[in-house]
Amino acid sequence: MGAIAALEGCTKRYPGVLALDNATFRVAPGEVRALLGKNGAGKSTLIRLLTGAEVPDSGTVTIAGAALVQGGSARAQEAFSRGVRVVYQELSLVPGMSIAENLFLGRWPRQAGILDYTGMEAEARVAMQRLGLDMRPSDPVAGLSPAERQLVEIARVLLGKPKLVILDEPTSSLAAAEAEKVMTAVQRIAADGIAVIYISHRMNEIRQIARSATIMRDGRIIDTVDVAGADTREIVRLMLGSEATQSAALETKAREKIILDVADLALAPKLNSISFRLREGEVLGIAGLLGAGRTELLQAIMGVRPFERGRIAVDGKAVGRPGYRAMLKRGFGYTPESRKEEGIVPLLGVDENTVVTDFSAVSRRGVLSARRIAEATRKVIARLHVKTASTETPIGSLSGGNQQKVVIGRWVHADSRILLLDEPTRGVDVEAKAQIYAIIRQLAAEGRSVIFVSSEIEELPLVCDRVLVLREGRLQEEFTSPNIDQDAVMAACIAGH
Repeated sequence: MGAIAALEGCTKRYPGVLALDNATFRVAPGEVRALLGKNGAGKSTLIRLLTGAEVPDSGTVTIAGAALVQGGSARAQEAFSRGVRVVYQELSLVPGMSIAENLFLGRWPRQAGILDYTGMEAEARVAMQRLGLDMRPSDPVAGLSPAERQLVEIARVLLGKPKLVILDEPTSSLAAAEAEKVMTAVQRIAADGIAVIYISHRMNEIRQIARSATIMRDGRIIDTVDVAGADTREIVRLMLGSEATQSAALETKAREKIILDVADLALAPKLNSISFRLREGEVLGIAGLLGAGRTELLQAIMGVRPFERGRIAVDGKAVGRPGYRAMLKRGFGYTPESRKEEGIVPLLGVDENTVVTDFSAVSRRGVLSARRIAEATRKVIARLHVKTASTETPIGSLSGGNQQKVVIGRWVHADSRILLLDEPTRGVDVEAKAQIYAIIRQLAAEGRSVIFVSSEIEELPLVCDRVLVLREGRLQEEFTSPNIDQDAVMAACIAGH
């Protein structure tokens, strides 16, 4: 079967960067092709050429049997008219509008100059039925779960007659059970003869839905491998260009001292009688499905969200009803789940985003010192291996992995000794994940204590000394390294669902 979309010998340069180097790529109708590579490998550039957002410096882009010939904004419209659709990692839905209004956002159908709500909802219903979705087109997006919002984004690209659908990290913010809904939708799309390019860092998903995977590195297409017969370590080696850096062997250095004692904590409707202890120098993982209450648990401990019942003790001393400032003074640090919305100020520099947790350390007689800010930031950059042109580079221009290192680094700057990390590797590539694991293990080796919340079960054994499973409002099971089996943890998470 011929290719529905292809790049032939495409090269794309930006100032100082060879983003794509003589790339040849083809995908056939009904095929699900995984696209793998760390940040900066060239995946985004390849996608931008296929969607017409960019013109190659050399080479040809072919969609539905004909080369794209237009330039500028007309090129993207040309690709769209031939059936290219894309769903980006950052969702673009408007919460205050209905599902149908979001599906037709920017191109609402009209009759006699009046919005055709009846026709719009009818077409929306058909698009959702193609994915097996049981939702009313009139339902507001604000009331949907994250997985349902992702599915609405996918339903939107099915309007018209798409031939190629590109999905950029569609499950990065979803727990495994929620991700299953998205993968089922992908399988339905492919069964209709639509080609799918699936960008993800989750190998478990890729093995489930893709037959082949194209691996990119340094702007080049390195290989396309059969997923069923490919060893994960070999795929990672192709992505990195050398044997992947293994995460540090988990040599537990947790001490007997109990640094945090949580007892009978309740926060309706998510948490009911939560009790656990965190030791000095320990990395404690919290596993659970999306919506299980993991984020709420961290927020309750940090004083961001008041709980209804329970006791918290730090260093053996009762805290009572903790407040955020009070927990900061006790040495707590908290990184939120949504890095871009809550974790960083994109337009401010790496320096300002780093020292925000402790201005006193970079001040002199109550006045901020530019020299001290730069020195403190350079220490964090060096220690956490942050890749940035300078301390003043806007943090929003860094890769996701480097942004996350700064978010963690600000608590190193504040010398926090108890870190509450909510999805600290969400949406970052495999190399950055390994670096973040190593950072967390090093912090634990120094005697800091970490609570590590993650939706990616497979990473918990790589970084945690213990894992607690949160289900139905309670901590149900406990796993201890080296006996943290991801299949057993997943089974514990979904028991009863």
